Amino acid sequence: MRVMSTVMIWQTRSIDSAATERLGELLGRLMRGGETVELVSDLGGGKTTFVRGLARGYGSRDTVASPTFTINKIYKSRTGQIHHFDFYRLNEPGVLTDQLAESLGNPKAVTVVEWSDIVKDVLPQDRITVNLRPVAGNSEARDIGISYTARSSSIIKKLETDWQASKP
Repeated sequence: MRVMSTVMIWQTRSIDSAATERLGELLGRLMRGGETVELVSDLGGGKTTFVRGLARGYGSRDTVASPTFTINKIYKSRTGQIHHFDFYRLNEPGVLTDQLAESLGNPKAVTVVEWSDIVKDVLPQDRITVNLRPVAGNSEARDIGISYTARSSSIIKKLETDWQASKP
C-alpha cells in the first residue's frame, strides 16, 4: 500500500541553457545515490541540458546525450552512476520496467527518467520532479518547478540556497 506524501514545489527561472545546466549541476552535487529525478518538458525543453549538468555535478566526466533512441544511458562517476531513461519512443515499457526497477533499488545510482507516463506505477512517490517550461518571448529561458516530498526537502532547500548564491 502506498502512503500519500505531501508534495512541495520550489519554482525558479533559468535565463538560458547555461543556467539550466548550472541548476542541474548544483542538484547533482547534492545527490548521494538512491535518488530518483523525473524530468518533464516538451521536446527540446532542456531535459538533456539539465542532465548534462546533473551528471557533471555528480562527478561524471562522461558525455551526456539524450537516450531517446537507446532508451537508457549510464554515466559513471567515482561515487556511483546516473541511470538515464527516456521512454519517449515507447508505447509500453516491456522489459525496461525491470531495468528501471533494478536501477531504483540501487543505492549507488541516481535514476533519471524522461517521458515517465508509462512507468508512473514503478516510480517511487519520494522522487524529485523537475518541470521545465518555456518562457514566452524568450526561446532560451525556462520556468522551472521542482516538486519534492519531505524526504528530499533538505536537498531542495540547499539547492535553492546554492542557486541564489550562483546567480550573476
